[in-house]
Amino acid sequence: MVFKSSTVNNQLSVKLTIISLAILFFAGCAPRQQAVELYVDAVVLKELNQNEKAVQKLNQAVKVDKRFSLAHSLLGEIYEQAADYQKSAASYGTATQLNPWSFKDYFALGRVYQTMKDFTLAAKSYRRAVQLKPDHLEANLNAAKCLYQINDYNQALVYGRKAAQIDPDVAELHQLLGNIYDSQKDYEQAIRSYKRVLEIDSNNPGVMMSLAVAYLRTSRNEPAKELLIAVTRSQPANSSPRQYLGYCFLRLDDVNQAIENYRKAVEINNQDWEAFRGLGVAYMTRAIKNDDAVLKAQAVDLWRQSLSIKPDQPRRDRLVKLIEKYSK
Repeated sequence: MVFKSSTVNNQLSVKLTIISLAILFFAGCAPRQQAVELYVDAVVLKELNQNEKAVQKLNQAVKVDKRFSLAHSLLGEIYEQAADYQKSAASYGTATQLNPWSFKDYFALGRVYQTMKDFTLAAKSYRRAVQLKPDHLEANLNAAKCLYQINDYNQALVYGRKAAQIDPDVAELHQLLGNIYDSQKDYEQAIRSYKRVLEIDSNNPGVMMSLAVAYLRTSRNEPAKELLIAVTRSQPANSSPRQYLGYCFLRLDDVNQAIENYRKAVEINNQDWEAFRGLGVAYMTRAIKNDDAVLKAQAVDLWRQSLSIKPDQPRRDRLVKLIEKYSK
């Protein structure tokens, strides 16, 4: 093989040096010597972006020496870069079986499974990576993320809190902790976590929304209102803050503002079943107060639209009973 650039020549020199050292180290072990030479060829080819040829070399290496974990690991890396995640996971998995002390391979295997949305296997790999490097921030954070995805909130908290000890200034981590606490209905802790995110990243509308919802769940309607108004200004094309703001105004007994915000929500997104349902509640509230049959009919119609958009929505039976009650 002829190399034209000085960089490539340097790579070749390094390759030859590694091979020479490997041959000395593995003296008397001819198959391993051949596998090492093939592996280093593959490393050079990968650096030259000749991944197909690198894979061929690596496949030859593992055929010569099936227990050569480095070759399996590099195959995993190349397949991952090519978005061939099934082959990547298989290669990284073999590497971890051959070398159960390889943090790098367990972490990479977790990353690939996470990309494939196989959060159970991803969590398992990340947890093993954490065993090997307990103070690794990303391993703990990713373990917490995957455990959260499979609803293992208690274990997610273990890894999330550990990550927070390693680095207390990661906004993404505190947002995850807030979501975990929220899922456990520990709204006070969720509020603390979301506030910490906003201390780090004050212009995060998603977290402002989450904090506002947590406030609503703890009957803190005024601070929820202020946050939701801020989010509607920064995200005028998002129906969710308008929908929650409508609910917030209902709790504040401001039916007019509730109707206005629910209306804007359905104008923005005519598939927002929660906004249709909430608007129906606001109309019915006004209808009952004013004994207005027309508004009652409009409320019932809005509830029916909500059900047509999402027939299996939460508390469906209650809504059906209300429709039956006020349709008479």
